[in-house]
Amino acid sequence: ELDEPACDRLEARVDELSAFGLDLERFGPAAMLVRATPAVLGDGDAKGLLEDLADDLAAYDEALSLKERIDHVAATMACHGSVRAGRVLSVTEMNALLREMEVTPHSGQCNHGRPTWVKLALGDVEKLDMDGIKPDRKSIFPAGLAIIEAIFDALELTSMAHSEGALREGVLYDLIGRHHQEDIRDRTLSFLMERYHVDTDQAARVESKALEAFDQVASDWALDEEWLRELLSWAARIHEVGLDIAHYHYHKHGAYLIEHSDLPGFSRQDQQMLALLVRGHRRNIPKQKFEEVSEYGVKLTRLCVLLRFAILFHHIRGPQQAPAFQLKAGDNSLDVAFPEDWLAQNPLTQADFALEADWLKRIDFTLSVR
Repeated sequence: ELDEPACDRLEARVDELSAFGLDLERFGPAAMLVRATPAVLGDGDAKGLLEDLADDLAAYDEALSLKERIDHVAATMACHGSVRAGRVLSVTEMNALLREMEVTPHSGQCNHGRPTWVKLALGDVEKLDMDGIKPDRKSIFPAGLAIIEAIFDALELTSMAHSEGALREGVLYDLIGRHHQEDIRDRTLSFLMERYHVDTDQAARVESKALEAFDQVASDWALDEEWLRELLSWAARIHEVGLDIAHYHYHKHGAYLIEHSDLPGFSRQDQQMLALLVRGHRRNIPKQKFEEVSEYGVKLTRLCVLLRFAILFHHIRGPQQAPAFQLKAGDNSLDVAFPEDWLAQNPLTQADFALEADWLKRIDFTLSVR
């Protein structure tokens, strides 16, 4: 339905419009019947097209030659058949549109002079006012868009839904889980141990002995923060991950894996401290690196000594009965007391502890075993 003058103008140009695939017929004083539209328009707005054509004919009909009128009609119809802002396109459609624009002359603007695309330099991006994007994020928006496009291409995606959640929700979820025995860090370590084929029985034995030792010296060594006990527990579980790479220098391989792997739930500093404990669980202790990575350097060194003690205690792999022991800690010393004659009955273990005492002397630490 249109006003009568508009219908009159369109009816007068029915033959010209038919040449473009737009078949019209008068349908009463104030209506036009649309029998066919150009295929290029798809399911476009036929009424909007007729209204625009009627307005154009009213404004330019007498001033333009026949060829100019035809060109103007074609331009109007082309605008109605174009991709409009807000229209949802698939990745394939978007790529096809870009390829067509590359080979179409003057594709940078529509027939009415409006730009069809905008080139954004780095400085221009920072000046844009985009709702929901913080000013400091504007400069990385094009890079993020390019990455998303590459992901869509690689995974053959057609759509994406955004999540209302953000980093803060993830942090809260993690903290809540830690208080309800659903610590994501435990799951992370379990996956890591499975991936690198860690002997879980041996890891459990070492962990149990390390925590038993920790509880005996925690007061003397001021290891009163709960996270220190957790750190020792985690290090005991994964101290052998490097064996899956190679036996030679496996403690270094393990440290590298822990420091550079994606470990959900662990902060960067957590991973660095864990890596150092694993790095120092045999042979030389990197005391200087402990001091560099954290203000808790002395406490981390003490944790490393406890881890080494637990590993040495279970150097014979298996569920054999282990003796009771008593620890007495000084500032830079650890005294280990076993049941009477136990060391004499286990000379290899005694030799291992003597060798360990030599290693610890290198960091000015005294280990005495009796």
